[in-house]
Amino acid sequence: MTAVSALGVVGGGQMGRGIAQVAAQTGIDVRLVDASRELADAAVAKIGKSLARLVEKGKIDGAERDRIAGHLQAVDDANALADCDFVLEAAPESMELKARIFRQLDEAVKPDAILASNTSSISITEIAATTRRPEKVIGMHFMNPVPVMKLVEIISGLATSAATLEATNALADAMGKTRVTSADRPGFIVNRILIPMLNEACFALMEGVADPTSIDTGIKLGLNHPMGPLALSDLIGLDTCLAIAEVLHRELGEDKYRPCPLLRTYVAAGWLGRKSGRGFYRYDERGKVVT
Repeated sequence: MTAVSALGVVGGGQMGRGIAQVAAQTGIDVRLVDASRELADAAVAKIGKSLARLVEKGKIDGAERDRIAGHLQAVDDANALADCDFVLEAAPESMELKARIFRQLDEAVKPDAILASNTSSISITEIAATTRRPEKVIGMHFMNPVPVMKLVEIISGLATSAATLEATNALADAMGKTRVTSADRPGFIVNRILIPMLNEACFALMEGVADPTSIDTGIKLGLNHPMGPLALSDLIGLDTCLAIAEVLHRELGEDKYRPCPLLRTYVAAGWLGRKSGRGFYRYDERGKVVT
């Protein structure tokens, strides 16, 4: 496969938008699809606002903003990705949803295209098995926020070919990311270690060990982390944290991965973190903590 010139992104949430923005900055033509054209248009508009903030901060100029925006296009459905070289799914952590998306992509996208998932915990082998091209399915797990975080985890499924891995590595390099390779195990590298820590912070809060600010300050200053675990959970999305914890608990079968009941309660209440305006903290429209 030659260098990727047309990239499909499925999902216009914070991860999909970040992937689309970084790819467009690289000079790759990006077609973004979501559950509806309206959602895809809204996602591209949010990327435009993100680029405008970069101009305001002096990190890029107006000409660069326009160049990047020129590589972004919202499209109606998976059929509009037919001639993409590489398609990256960035939908919520649901195997049922991802299976449906990959079956659609398998039908719609040209046979030699690579299909990748940004899943943070679900088996790439299982996802690949829903298609007729398992050798061309791979995991490409970006970190949040994608434009800022340098890391991407590359995960081969049982049937992933060497050529697919090589092309995916090349795309990660072109996007300016530092890549690490993980075996196809629940949570891969980062979330296998991160989610139990975030979950334990939830238990500490539930058990009255300390309030959210004290827990986060303790970890930030005591362990030299840039962000406390509860604030980070809010950034990731509590529904996403719960979904990953459930995968770890189910697939690895150990009680240490059991999701905290308080985390389940917050998700049931719709307190999902920054994206809903409330999680362990309250947030304004710009994502700033409201005191």
